[in-house]
Amino acid sequence: MTFGHRFVRRADVRFPWLISESVPRPLVRRHDAVHPFDLRGRMGWKRVKDVSISVLGIVILSPVMLLTAIVVKATSPGPVFYRQERIGINRRRGDRRMHNGELNADRRGRDRRVLVNFGRPFTIYKFRTMVMDAERGAPPMWARENDPRITPVGRILRRSRIDELPQFLNVLRGDMSIVGPRPERAYFIGRIEKELPDFHLRLRTKPGITGLAQVQLGYTNTDEGLRQKLHLDLEYIHTLGFWTDFKILMRTVFVVLTGRGAC
Repeated sequence: MTFGHRFVRRADVRFPWLISESVPRPLVRRHDAVHPFDLRGRMGWKRVKDVSISVLGIVILSPVMLLTAIVVKATSPGPVFYRQERIGINRRRGDRRMHNGELNADRRGRDRRVLVNFGRPFTIYKFRTMVMDAERGAPPMWARENDPRITPVGRILRRSRIDELPQFLNVLRGDMSIVGPRPERAYFIGRIEKELPDFHLRLRTKPGITGLAQVQLGYTNTDEGLRQKLHLDLEYIHTLGFWTDFKILMRTVFVVLTGRGAC
């Protein structure tokens, strides 16, 4: 049984309402919504690790990053870096949708404020892999296989994950961690939560450059893939620790060397 599969099996037990959309969600008591998701006591070592790896990564990989910037600029019109707003950690202790120990869905509803006001927005940085203004005049959409918006150089950067290297700056700024759930855009979180109402719970820790869902599933935007992604992200939060992060980092090295799961 692989590392990721073991996590999925354990998550099925801890989060049974996520297994099937036909299964009603259980009532959640207030203390269940806070514990074990209140992770502030476990963040000291993680921040030290994040800063150390980011500084070391920038120093060692600076020649690669410089060469990448030159190639991106020379092969495609537009900026070198791609900036986009993502949703980060939610530092609130409890979910304000709780009332008298139950989810008061009827009262609070699925209004836009609740859907997009989960966590703290931040600007994520990547090397640009798509043509300039790829979403101009169109609604936001995920990248897909053989996406015509991706440049030839961009395909190489995505497969090798070199496009993610500027996110070391996000880690140093405190927006992200090296390991954690992948940060999403508010638009997609709102859309996903219509089918998976607990998707916002993955914001109880900082988003990461890599994570359990990323190394196990790769790039996914299908309904079943998002369901599995949520299983893995919540299980990561429950088992967050030094050795958990170490194992995920080792898996990340394998993913980078093989190009597995890129889009």
